[in-house]
Amino acid sequence: MTSTVPTDAGARPASAQPPGAAPAPRRRPGRLRRASLPYLLLLPALLLELLVHLVPMVIGVVASFKELTQFYLRDWSSAPWSGFDNYRVAVDFHAPVGEALLHSFFVTVGFTLFSVALCWLIGTAAAVCMQDAFRGRGLLRALFLVPYALPVYAAVITWVFMFQHDNGLVNHVLHDQLHLTDQPSFWLIGDNSFVALLTVSVWKGWPFAFLIVMAGLQNIPSELYEAAALDGAGMWQQIRRITLPSLRPVNQVLVLVLFLWTFNDFNTPYVLFGRAAPESADLISVHIYQASFVSWNFGAGSAMSVLLLLFLLVVTGGYLALTSRGRRAA
Repeated sequence: MTSTVPTDAGARPASAQPPGAAPAPRRRPGRLRRASLPYLLLLPALLLELLVHLVPMVIGVVASFKELTQFYLRDWSSAPWSGFDNYRVAVDFHAPVGEALLHSFFVTVGFTLFSVALCWLIGTAAAVCMQDAFRGRGLLRALFLVPYALPVYAAVITWVFMFQHDNGLVNHVLHDQLHLTDQPSFWLIGDNSFVALLTVSVWKGWPFAFLIVMAGLQNIPSELYEAAALDGAGMWQQIRRITLPSLRPVNQVLVLVLFLWTFNDFNTPYVLFGRAAPESADLISVHIYQASFVSWNFGAGSAMSVLLLLFLLVVTGGYLALTSRGRRAA
């Protein structure tokens, strides 16, 4: 005989919800896919970036601790370990190698400071002059960007011909036409090589500063200038009180980018002077190249590259800390 348990007609299953209660949220697979889609799209670029930059950087750091010369190029991993000997030689400023590296470092610092300052000054002045609309402004803007758009090799090799001693355009204008010099100057050797390198660097770099500052000026409301003009502020007061403070975030990034690009610039001095740069224009990038690929001492060159990387990291970190502190204070 079977017995049945009476059930309450009004009882609900355990999974049922009381009337009026909000439904339990369920995970949607589509939302998860949409959230992970940006990371999946960035993954190929991230892998290529790691392959192109991170892997050679790691190899360079490992090579800086090895006695890697031309005898171990076939199998560089078999080169004997030298520890910190390459770093000791590079920072021994009383020895010829360290003294030459220190001289190249000071030349690079001076060159970078002059180049960044002139690029920022010329670019900012040109952007301010191009702010107001006038006939032909678009054509001038396009012409200003030509040096930045030209390939580096084509632009610098043109300056090489212009700096020639006998038939160069620079000596023709300065000596033959304007009579500013007693005799034609040598621009690619001697002390004048620093001026030649600085000229080419500024000519090539100031359009980038002009482009960035011009974009930053578009975000400044014109009402500020109109109100300042009604209050009797002149052009210089408007630039000092309105333009420069408004461009401070843009200039902070611009100066950092120009500093890193100029300090690491290798193409301009290499195309301008070749493998052996003059002593007054011996930038640290060319100096490391000579230590690695001319002297065939890749261990010492890698150590110099690591020291350069550490210096740039310290400078960049300090600069970002100072600028962020200044923004918080403002």
